[in-house]
Amino acid sequence: MTPIITAFALSPDEGKGLARDMRVRWALEEAGQPYEVRLLSFPAMKQPAHMAQHPFGQIPTYEEGDLVLFESGAILLHLAERHAGLLPDDANARMRSIGWIFAALNTMEPPIVEYGMAKYFERDKSWYAERNVMLEERVRVRLRQLSERLGDADWLEGYFSAGDLMMVSVLLRLQSTGIVKDYPNLAAYVARGEARPAYRRAFEDQLAVFLAASNGR
Repeated sequence: MTPIITAFALSPDEGKGLARDMRVRWALEEAGQPYEVRLLSFPAMKQPAHMAQHPFGQIPTYEEGDLVLFESGAILLHLAERHAGLLPDDANARMRSIGWIFAALNTMEPPIVEYGMAKYFERDKSWYAERNVMLEERVRVRLRQLSERLGDADWLEGYFSAGDLMMVSVLLRLQSTGIVKDYPNLAAYVARGEARPAYRRAFEDQLAVFLAASNGR
């Protein structure tokens, strides 16, 4: 049965590949698995039909037969465990790669999202400048640590895995800030992820949805 994922009908990222369905699209492309996309407006995301699948009224969701999942990390882990190419066969290496999925979501993404959200919603506050310095330093601490861990390697464990897919997806959220360029090995790491054919296919598909929606407005 062909899985169905949900995505924004008109993404707020304006086609930059930052919406979280991108992570699922990329994983499905890496695995060579066909899929369908159900596009949702913001009002539709809060309707009972979607809330029954995602209790927080967000995207993406993943449907395959009787299985319905929400949260991009859970969906990615499901796909990685089910399809070859996203996790190594060795048990220990497999768990290390899974650990990087959690690190991307739990350690790297929270300060990055908080930093980005402050720029959108707190710029008019009297305390914004001072708080922004603190938020940026939190991001830089994590980037320095990740940079040191990656070193000269192409990928976090020496081979591409779902852990790299998630980590690159998270780091791309900083692309408008230019911060990652201060860590050349991380900038090259992100570029390697973006250069993967599976990433390009997923990106073009997501961009096409945004362009079609924009032209229809």
